[in-house]
Order: sequence, then structure tokens, then C-alpha cells
Amino acid sequence: MLPIDLDEELLLLEEMVTNEDTSVYNLTFQGPVMLVFLRHFGCVFCKEALHDLSLRRKAIEKSGIKIVFVHMADDGTAIEYFQGFKLDGVTYVCDPTQKFYRAFGLQRGSFTQLYGLQTWIRGYKVKQELGYELEMAKRLGDSTQMPGVFVLQNGLVRDKFIHRLASERPDYEQLMQCCVI
Repeated sequence: MLPIDLDEELLLLEEMVTNEDTSVYNLTFQGPVMLVFLRHFGCVFCKEALHDLSLRRKAIEKSGIKIVFVHMADDGTAIEYFQGFKLDGVTYVCDPTQKFYRAFGLQRGSFTQLYGLQTWIRGYKVKQELGYELEMAKRLGDSTQMPGVFVLQNGLVRDKFIHRLASERPDYEQLMQCCVI
């Protein structure tokens, strides 16, 4: 288990209020939470993550884990993208100032993390396999923001995946193992 700072971090989790008007902190006591910090919605790797989680959603929820997305766009844009990936009715937190991204240690990426050779090669493969195109628009979020995934339970971070490159793909099944109930 990865303990969080009980003063600062618990306040942060209480501040993270979802579209369902519930704090992430309270959700962690109802069951495990997979907190997915997305890159900007125009990113092919963000689209890949939405695709992956759409395919795994039923299995993740059946295991007792609630998926909560964190994004930087407005609610209308987020809902449009979630619906486009058959993720209707998902729970999310809107974080346009990236306050929660920073609090969880997710920084803006360096040139290599965002545009390095590995990222370009992987982006090309995602485009070929899934057909996703890069979209650039400020309304989609900060194109330099790095993503990450945290599994929380009872106010604690139980596991995490922090991307070293924008192109990395989390193993969601492995992340689930810490909290399968």
C-alpha cells in the first residue's frame, strides 16, 4: 500500500468532486476507485485509453472497482468524447487548471516524453490499428500534460501507473489486482 499524506492529500481527495457531486475521498470508502488522469482528448493515446477502458469497463466494474476519469476540458466536450467511446454515464472530475494532476505528481511532459521517436512510432501504430487522429484545440485540454492511473481504496493509494512517455499503455488488469474484491 502506498500511504498518502493524511493532512494534505485527504483534503485534496475531498476537494475532488465528481460530476455526480460526490468527493473522490468518499468514493474510496464505498469501494476501490481507479482514478484515470487523461491526456488531452485530442491525443491518440488518450483515445486509446478511452478505447481500452471502454472494452474493459464491465470487467472492471464487475470486480467492484469504480472508474473515475480526470480531464481538463469542459463538461460538454468530455461528455461528447465519453459517449463517442461508449462510456456513457461515467464518473469524472473536471480539472481545467490541472491542480489535481500536479497534486498527484503528474507533470507536463518534456519534448522527448511527448514527441520522442518511441512516441511517434507508437502513435503511428495506434493510428494504423485504431484509426485515431491527433486533434489540437485548447478546449480539449493541455497538450503537454502527462497522464497517470491511481487505484485508491479507503483513502489510500494502493497502486499507480505514472507514464514516463505519453505513449505508454497501462496494464489495467495488473492495476486492478491490488483491490479485487
